[in-house]
Amino acid sequence: MIKENQRLFNLLLVLGDAVIGIFSMLLSYHIRFDLLAGESNAIELVYYMQLMLVAVPAYFLIYHYFGLHETYRHKALTSEIGKVMEANLVGIIFIFVLAFFLKEVNISRMVILLFGGINFILSSIERIILRKLLRYLRRKGYNLKHLLLVGWNEAAGEFFDKISTNKNLGYRIDGYISGQKEDVGGRDIPYSGDFSRLQDLLADSGIDEVVISLDYDEFPYLGDIIDICEKSGVKSSLLPFYTKYLPTRPYIDEIEGLPLINLRRVPLDNPINSFVKRIFDILASGLGLLILSPLLLAIAVGVRCTSPGPIIYRQQRIGRNKKPFTMYKFRSMRVDERSDMTTWGTQNDSRRTKFGVFLRKYSIDELPQLFNVLKGDMSLVGPRPERPFFVGKFKEEIPLYMMKHLVRPGITGWAQVHGWRGDTSILERIKCDIFYIENWTFFLDIKILILTVFKGFINHAEE
Repeated sequence: MIKENQRLFNLLLVLGDAVIGIFSMLLSYHIRFDLLAGESNAIELVYYMQLMLVAVPAYFLIYHYFGLHETYRHKALTSEIGKVMEANLVGIIFIFVLAFFLKEVNISRMVILLFGGINFILSSIERIILRKLLRYLRRKGYNLKHLLLVGWNEAAGEFFDKISTNKNLGYRIDGYISGQKEDVGGRDIPYSGDFSRLQDLLADSGIDEVVISLDYDEFPYLGDIIDICEKSGVKSSLLPFYTKYLPTRPYIDEIEGLPLINLRRVPLDNPINSFVKRIFDILASGLGLLILSPLLLAIAVGVRCTSPGPIIYRQQRIGRNKKPFTMYKFRSMRVDERSDMTTWGTQNDSRRTKFGVFLRKYSIDELPQLFNVLKGDMSLVGPRPERPFFVGKFKEEIPLYMMKHLVRPGITGWAQVHGWRGDTSILERIKCDIFYIENWTFFLDIKILILTVFKGFINHAEE
């Protein structure tokens, strides 16, 4: 039943995309020639509609290429909206190229650009509505995908917990099979028998997918289990017992036909991705320094007038590839007291000046780090850099802590916009940093910067 439902939703999505495309072109034409002042239209509406006879199938192929007609269960909304934007950029280019080959010089570029923008907005809204509808149906018990766990271990227990607590995913685990009945830690999951029961269960119980999670001593059963699933026409997935060592999105490389799992795929290792991020950092930090220069000057005067000493506070931090660098901040503490580099700053630190309290509350003291970004020591977005003492301390205590140094540190980051800043959980902060490193996209950077503007500036804890 789940396959039929999925096909129906996919068909509705494709038809919805086609209707939105046609409506977007109609709306774009009327906005350009009926609402906006300017020259009269040299080409009638019927020509643009004829253009859509080619554009709609092309958009179907483009959307399909970007994975926009696949299942919603695993996709993050931000990732999907980002792909809608990318697909529409490709679509606009296609329409311009099509018009060029049709040798129609009078086609309105404004209409095509408006079409791309409107189609992106409406396609995004369509997917948000459909996503919310599917989540509502799943919470009510409809459109559920029935799973069977083969094997039981720590990874299987964690998988069951996540599936059970997030009803929006639309999964239901009907039971598990194993060599013997296991201690499931009080979880409400029935034991369906040993491995010999698999074929009968797949034939009779309406299982949509099998999740295989075997311990290393059970691996001899793996081949037979996969064969049974394939002969039964049931999809199977592997949930290795070593999942805690795998990234959220493992990258499979190939060497002479053999698959090789890259445990730490870093998108910013790609020269193009790194170049795009660096160019954006240079342009944005340079523009920011130019625009904020009056504010920076005023803050500098405020620091000097409220407390004797240097305006800029310099502190050594550890950056990309574990290289130390000097990070700049507006000084917010008195200089007549020796700074302790082995303790955290606190919200009620007596060393802070009154003006420093204000600077730190709104993270204004971080603005000189735009110079660090311009120099290349830092990025606008990335894991926050730490002092050498704490790097040495945390690398022995926090798993994966040193992985944060695979990329440039940032002024703001995924951890900071989720509240993990200052004197908060280092473990949770590193989880956010690893997620950012492994899932970096340019649009994720933009999202973090937007979130920083709305909720990331006010600092309730010190760093």
